[in-house]
Amino acid sequence: MEKVKQHKQLVIVTTPLLLIILVCMGIYWQSQAPLPLPSQEIREYQGQNLSSISDFRENSIKGPQYVNASTYSLTITGLVNKTLEYTYDEVISKFQKYTKVVTLRCIEGWSVKILWEGFLVSDLLQEAGVNSSAQVVIFRAYDGYSTSLPLDYIVSKDILIAYKMNGVVLPPERGFPFELVAESKYGYKWIKWITEIEPSDNVNYTGYWESRGFSNDADIP
Repeated sequence: MEKVKQHKQLVIVTTPLLLIILVCMGIYWQSQAPLPLPSQEIREYQGQNLSSISDFRENSIKGPQYVNASTYSLTITGLVNKTLEYTYDEVISKFQKYTKVVTLRCIEGWSVKILWEGFLVSDLLQEAGVNSSAQVVIFRAYDGYSTSLPLDYIVSKDILIAYKMNGVVLPPERGFPFELVAESKYGYKWIKWITEIEPSDNVNYTGYWESRGFSNDADIP
């Protein structure tokens, strides 16, 4: 009986001590685990000074759009062998990522130089299989905006849809989840909040601003 009593006393004493040790170990290991920090905007890249995300002017047709990544889908449709739909996570994980410093120039006279990171539009189109009759690519956005660009321009210029700028995931006002990096074209071709990409043979297609008198070429002189 005396041994049993001593054993019970030992259990009573050691149990709180063991709990204290386990809590301390948990705190220690938690302190060793990496903790996420907010992304830091890159302002210099390979010797080039970059503009800031905040240097943009807000001139979208319906104001910033707030797209839910968990319900978002990107559709590849039109003159393709098969219509495809991707979730946001599928695009991010499935396709090769590329970076490129490109200056966006607005027809209003301002410009920003940004490090863009994203995916080749041609890679997305290749997955769907583009019909030989396609000559242009029409882009549509969450807010109803649209624009188009020649297919050969998309391929030859390695045009991206970006999901990051200056190392930071696109904020809603900058076009999350994806913005078109239409280099050498004025800003109204840089469609934001992209939801649909459509190869087409309609070379006369005009987007939102183009149908209101803006040049369909949008070439920067």
